[in-house]
Amino acid sequence: MSEAAHPIVLVAMGGHAFMQPGEAGTIEEHERNAERIAALLMTLVEREYHLCITHGNGPQVGTLLRQQELARSDVPALPLDVLVAMTEGSLGYILQQALLNELRKRETRRYVVTVVTQVVVDENDPAFAVPSKPIGPFLSKEEAERRRDELGWRVGEDAGRGWRRLVPSPAPLRVVQRHMIRDAVRQGHIVVACGGGGVPVRRGADGRFAGVEAVIDKDLTSSVLATDVGAALLVILTAVPQVYVHYGRPEQKGLGAVTLDELERLHAEGHFPPGNMGPKIEAVIHFLRRGGRRAVITNPESLPLAIDGRGGSHFVGAI
Repeated sequence: MSEAAHPIVLVAMGGHAFMQPGEAGTIEEHERNAERIAALLMTLVEREYHLCITHGNGPQVGTLLRQQELARSDVPALPLDVLVAMTEGSLGYILQQALLNELRKRETRRYVVTVVTQVVVDENDPAFAVPSKPIGPFLSKEEAERRRDELGWRVGEDAGRGWRRLVPSPAPLRVVQRHMIRDAVRQGHIVVACGGGGVPVRRGADGRFAGVEAVIDKDLTSSVLATDVGAALLVILTAVPQVYVHYGRPEQKGLGAVTLDELERLHAEGHFPPGNMGPKIEAVIHFLRRGGRRAVITNPESLPLAIDGRGGSHFVGAI
């Protein structure tokens, strides 16, 4: 069949897809949640989409940071870019195994591969001057200030829940492995890539790559990759079945089908907070501006309905 007969869909899901509220984060829980997600993603495989998957890693990087805190007197600490790479590998392994098992159950001949993905950022990005992304365990104010003084951390209070380390969150410019990801997806393989937004790297004047102590927003990287692989559809999975305006207020209203112009107007009106739905909406806007045809935001349970146009929030470019 032609490539047009197998449109590419990029699915972006959060790190909490592997870990539900109230769970401790055991490997058994991660595997069980991955099996649930893999079964839902078969909806796309059965409709003959070619599939690329990205995912978050917030809870998992937090766990690794906590492990380092507890063992800091016994083992050398690892930089943040290495921790992102570690979670790309571990979560990718868990997900690809669940996907392979679902494919074999259905006697579907596709392979799954996880790519530890580097994402180039601008070392002069303004985000480096004002670190704002909270990571790691919650600390008392006194402990946070002590680590600020001893380790050079930037720290801040996180929504009244405690103090945490703050790191830069620069914009993604390009995915280093984009061509090989695109080629593998076009061949029909399922590719898991850009875990946690990808490993942030800078490129020096001599062309050498070097890791950066930062965290890239997963949804923004997913938008960049969706364009790079020529995705016909960008799906962002989140905790709610659709996007809302006036969220949490009596006049709350769910969005069904929305054009790019309408979405940009709603975004400018401030309906989508930066720490919540904002980055997802920005990712959709960037994808549609760069020629993407359609994007969907929904929760995993609503994915089958959303693919058929009977659930979720749908966004399209200029008509």
